[in-house]
Amino acid sequence: MTSPDSHVLVIGECVADIVRTDGAPDTVHPGGSPANVAYGLARLGRPATLLTQLGDDANGRLIRAHLESAGVVVRAAGVARTPSAVVRLDGQGRARYTFDIGWTLPPMELAEAPGAIHLGSIGAVTDPGAAAVLALVERWRGRAQISYDPNVRPALMGERAQAVRRVERCVALSDVVKASDEDLAWLYPGEDAEAVARRWLALGPAVVAVTLGADGAFAHTAEGGHARAAAVPVPVADTVGAGDSFTAAFLHARAAGADLAGCLTQAVTAAALTVSRPGANPPSTAELTAALARRG
Repeated sequence: MTSPDSHVLVIGECVADIVRTDGAPDTVHPGGSPANVAYGLARLGRPATLLTQLGDDANGRLIRAHLESAGVVVRAAGVARTPSAVVRLDGQGRARYTFDIGWTLPPMELAEAPGAIHLGSIGAVTDPGAAAVLALVERWRGRAQISYDPNVRPALMGERAQAVRRVERCVALSDVVKASDEDLAWLYPGEDAEAVARRWLALGPAVVAVTLGADGAFAHTAEGGHARAAAVPVPVADTVGAGDSFTAAFLHARAAGADLAGCLTQAVTAAALTVSRPGANPPSTAELTAALARRG
């Protein structure tokens, strides 16, 4: 477990989310799962650096300004254009993505030791950049807490069996793993989510947490612990960034010493605040504290 004020390095993609709904003009929101986690951690007061790629274009400048407004230190390799995704929302606000993204992060060294490293999504499994990410994580494994969220994007994952191998390699490198039931359904069709979580624990993590949408979330520990948390009912604007807000709040609560049930409660509450407003807009410390007080 790390200190709540220790520095966390987040590694992965930034994406300009172009949100498209029928009868309304497109809106662009800063996004990308790892970038959202870094932003969410910073909003909760945790020092965060994002190791990523950005283009010198309007979308890149928008994303950088967004991250830095929360206090995230952005360490970005240059690319020709900032990755983007067209996000289409259905009648319930659920998001579906069409990506224009490449991931070519070069090998890098760290100037100082992080307290924790978070990786996930496209940046952890998409070559050639994934090789640099995993090499860095392997060098720091055992010296920094490693967390991982597969945040599966089927259109970018390639052949399923290969994707499963890549994801399970990341799981085995990690101390804390968060996934959604949708992630697990794509990786392991027809399998029970709790059975998958327990199998992942056997690969090495101390904790595996799984989100269940409107059904809340559960978590298992390698020591046999188990907890569940109900979702917080809210009017849904859209689901963009909800899982990333969950991840940031779960990691922050764990670093602060909360028990497993407390980590889940804070995480599902943060996710509810995010779905109640457009885009990947995680809560501040004050917002989360107030929402937890209302929840009792």
